[in-house]
Amino acid sequence: MSAPARPSSAAAPPGSASRAPLTFDRGHTDDLMSFLAASPTPYHAVANAAARLEKAGFRQVAETDAWDGTYGGKYVLRGGAIVAWYVPEGAEPHTPFHIVGAHTDSPNLRVKPRPDSGAHGWRQVAVEIYGGPLLNSWLDRDLGLAGRLTLRDGSSVLVDVDRPLLRVPQLAIHLDRSVSSEGLKLDKQRHLQPVWGLGNEVRDGELIAFLEQEAGLTSGSVAGWDLMTYPVEPPAYLGRDRELVAGPRMDNLLSVHAGVAALVAAASGAALTRIPVLAAFDHEENGSQSDTGADGPLLGTVLERSVLARGGSFEDRARAFAGTVALSSDTGHAVHPNYAERHDPTHHPRVNGGPILKVNVNNRYATDGSGRAVFAAACEKANVPFQSFVSNNSMPCGTTIGPITAARHGIRTVDIGVAILSMHSVRELCGADDPFLLANALTAFLEG
Repeated sequence: MSAPARPSSAAAPPGSASRAPLTFDRGHTDDLMSFLAASPTPYHAVANAAARLEKAGFRQVAETDAWDGTYGGKYVLRGGAIVAWYVPEGAEPHTPFHIVGAHTDSPNLRVKPRPDSGAHGWRQVAVEIYGGPLLNSWLDRDLGLAGRLTLRDGSSVLVDVDRPLLRVPQLAIHLDRSVSSEGLKLDKQRHLQPVWGLGNEVRDGELIAFLEQEAGLTSGSVAGWDLMTYPVEPPAYLGRDRELVAGPRMDNLLSVHAGVAALVAAASGAALTRIPVLAAFDHEENGSQSDTGADGPLLGTVLERSVLARGGSFEDRARAFAGTVALSSDTGHAVHPNYAERHDPTHHPRVNGGPILKVNVNNRYATDGSGRAVFAAACEKANVPFQSFVSNNSMPCGTTIGPITAARHGIRTVDIGVAILSMHSVRELCGADDPFLLANALTAFLEG
């Protein structure tokens, strides 16, 4: 993975339009595209993140083992979540943390407990809607199937059928003449079940038997599964000058990828005054309430155990948390050229304009004035421009893991991200420069 550039020593005021941006590193965005393609599910995303951390010298620690207070990089894997941190030499038990938070899940179509279905000579797979996808973007797409298979002994293996396997066929306009005048109307139960073959007889167990073969497993060895469909079309540069990137799951693997790059760069850089942390959670798209979600105990447990493993007390834990800051990094909305009226008239974030600072006074985002100062300082150090985002007062505002992190752990949190178009579509769109700029800002923040 291409590491972010070291920040320039000369920087203009934060958010300044006149500041010269960093030279764009195409290698970072190339690597992001590879990461997106290799991470069709949260389980694959954290496995790929862990492999990159291992290459940089981090080591996995098991939650069931006793932890030691040694220095260096460590990480915990739990399902579709990963928490990684680097303890520099000389760190005290009360040394605060600097945390980059993100999430690994994206809206999609997920396989039901009884997946084998069909009608009228078509074999189909029964799916459930996960999160809030743009449903029309899933129509007439070549879909693969990937996820986690749990075996009878309790172990699990990853599976990825990375080829056109399924398709949700749209009804022809000749059979739905009203679609042009009244718009497309999709019933989530009836209209989104993909086809994957032909046959007049539904055979229970057929899909899982097929996946056992794909994964090289013994027939009948799978006892449970967490499977999801995904578009097999790879990410691609777009535009006359290739200044845009189109691809799947940017919300929010773009932030996960940048966070991994930033943590590796921070761990190999200058002397650290904080303990840098990456926390990439699952289940943000449906509320974060799980043992691998931001509203669960995972992050707090890891941070507290790190303090205690270094000989700390409850008082050290309290001191460390009081000085801790988290950046909740998630994608946000770039101004849409066809729907500019949906945005706040004085806040129009543009792609390739640098990361965005997300603000909502009703606490849908966790940013306040002191948080803005933290992010501004990181961007200034990294010589990265940034923009501000606030919702149109007439439109509801989305939310992130930011307010959850702040409320659950008592940690000062700032909401940031990269501005994109087509959020929650099968293929989202971002500026080709912005992932690199985000990674540099995150590196500067993690370095303290």
